[in-house]
Amino acid sequence: QVQFVESGGGLVQPGGSLRLSCAASERTFSRYAMGWFRQAPGKEREFVSAINRDGVYTYYADSVKGRFTISRDNAKNTVYLQMNSLKPEDTAVYSCAARFPSSSGSYRYPPSYDYWGQGTQVTVSS
Repeated sequence: QVQFVESGGGLVQPGGSLRLSCAASERTFSRYAMGWFRQAPGKEREFVSAINRDGVYTYYADSVKGRFTISRDNAKNTVYLQMNSLKPEDTAVYSCAARFPSSSGSYRYPPSYDYWGQGTQVTVSS
């Protein structure tokens, strides 16, 4: 079973930047659409961004549009989330997720994803 491992989280001041990475354990990475989700303490998991298999189409939550950029490198089996102009309300555990081409449902809907990483903590604080 394919596994995904996130990295790049940490503590950053408001207005700062971080780049998250999510690496797949298999070369079949290119068959999956990928998404990033986040969950803050006491809140439900929420959609952040998604990208289709070849990286042509990207999707963003309104709360991060213009600040975050999703990308992928299929040769490296990795998806990235570049986060700029970070705000305290961006503090959460960020998880990547993968879905098969046959999966149905919106990219924004967590149950439509088939595999999940373990998550990485992002804390935005002065």
